[in-house]
Amino acid sequence: MKNKEFNLPPVPAVLLSIISVQCGAAIAKTIFPALGAAGTASIRIGVSALILLLAYRPNLSKVTAQQWKIVIPYGMTLGAMNLIFYMSIERIPIGLAVTLEFIGPLLVAIFGSRRWVDYCWVLLAAAGIVLIAPWTNSRIDPFGVTFALLAGALWAGYIVLGGKVSKIMNSGEAVSIGMLFASILILPFGFYENGLVNLTPKLMGLGIALALLSSAIPFTLEMKALGQLPPRTFSILMSLEPAAAAICAFIFLQEQLNFYEILAVVCVVIASAGSTLTAKK
Repeated sequence: MKNKEFNLPPVPAVLLSIISVQCGAAIAKTIFPALGAAGTASIRIGVSALILLLAYRPNLSKVTAQQWKIVIPYGMTLGAMNLIFYMSIERIPIGLAVTLEFIGPLLVAIFGSRRWVDYCWVLLAAAGIVLIAPWTNSRIDPFGVTFALLAGALWAGYIVLGGKVSKIMNSGEAVSIGMLFASILILPFGFYENGLVNLTPKLMGLGIALALLSSAIPFTLEMKALGQLPPRTFSILMSLEPAAAAICAFIFLQEQLNFYEILAVVCVVIASAGSTLTAKK
């Protein structure tokens, strides 16, 4: 009997991906001081690549030239996005970094829009992102802000490249090969920073959990969703990320939400639900 892939509808796949990433972020915060930004990113992406390669066992000899031209940039973009985002949150608050990073997906949503209602959802999501950002903090590292914006630009590239590669490759094969090239890009930075020399069995165990929750599971789910959703709809759904980050921070790290952050959660939830309801089939 022929094996069938587990088929999860695109919207639940994106939502499950968001939850998985934020649970992983809670783990990352516990190991970040020991391994550093590059070391944490190296463990996350390197272990994810091993897990996905073992799970999907892609036949590299059967990958066509056309597929290589898309999957290699996809993987490199994925790796650079994660590394630079970790470098950002090393310098500025994670809430601000996530908010600034979302400029990338929002731009994809705006440029991919064709109807006025799509612009309304984008503007509502943008309002939520502005509300959740700690703009009043004047002691912000400019390098941290720059890294967050660059991570956002790479995220936009990931959405576009992910949509293209999902059309020409099996989702599991695409993610596993992409992760391989992402790890090739990141690992030298982990060794250069010397974060990996502090690795212990306990930290390795946490790194495996981080890899599963922050990379292997969500990127596989996102690849499935990208093959069925237009980029603008995917981008609006991913606008739940700052809200999910705030909620998970409250649950796992006891970080309180103020009035404006709660209002931001409401804005992005409405925008995400609205974009899903009004998206073309």
